[in-house]
Amino acid sequence: MQKAQRDSKEEQEYKENESSHFRLRSSGGAEPSLARSVLRTLEKHFAAIESDLNYSPPDSIGVILYTKQVFADITQAPNWVGALNDGRIRVPVQGLTDVTQELSRVLKHELTHSFVQQKTRGHAPTWIQEGLAQWMEGKRSDMNAAALLAIFRSNPELSSAHFEGNWMKFSNQDAAVAYAWALANVELIIRSDGGTDLDRILGRLAEGDSAQNAVRAVLHSNYAELTHDTVEYLKRAYSN
Repeated sequence: MQKAQRDSKEEQEYKENESSHFRLRSSGGAEPSLARSVLRTLEKHFAAIESDLNYSPPDSIGVILYTKQVFADITQAPNWVGALNDGRIRVPVQGLTDVTQELSRVLKHELTHSFVQQKTRGHAPTWIQEGLAQWMEGKRSDMNAAALLAIFRSNPELSSAHFEGNWMKFSNQDAAVAYAWALANVELIIRSDGGTDLDRILGRLAEGDSAQNAVRAVLHSNYAELTHDTVEYLKRAYSN
């Protein structure tokens, strides 16, 4: 209730724009041209993700453009969070007059969350959400492979910590590790068969399966085995 009240109070004077799939609100300080450019970019990303995931969200997607301080005040997210999707895409854009390459990347990441949220009826765990969102924005595990392999060698139990828990409570360091593992897990699944297994996992989540049961049914692996398979993939793909 308090969050809804904060939203309502803050957005009273926001400007509104719409496109085929989005409803956008922006603070009065945002450049009008930026809102239009954001919508064009989102529509481009929508078409790409729709094709890759073989799914089209039936519900219009809300987007809000904030100043950095208002974003922090409204979302009350940890300082490592650069944008947020809690049913609406919330992005700080202070000082921007057009969509930069970085903002485009962030928008595609957050839009992926909207697709996965609607495709799975809200049942996707954070590791699948964040792993797939990173994959869709274009990230790969090459930069993190060595660090993840070192973590696994030093303490294999740490490598699976990201599968459970509330990521919003993670420290900056723990969040970075969790994101890296999530990307590596999803990358393995997609690289293995072109994404068919991931689509089947998302389908089972939509039917109400737990994440662990969905992974077990599709990959015939539990979380520990998925971690082991991911480590072997990282060794093959990125170790010299």
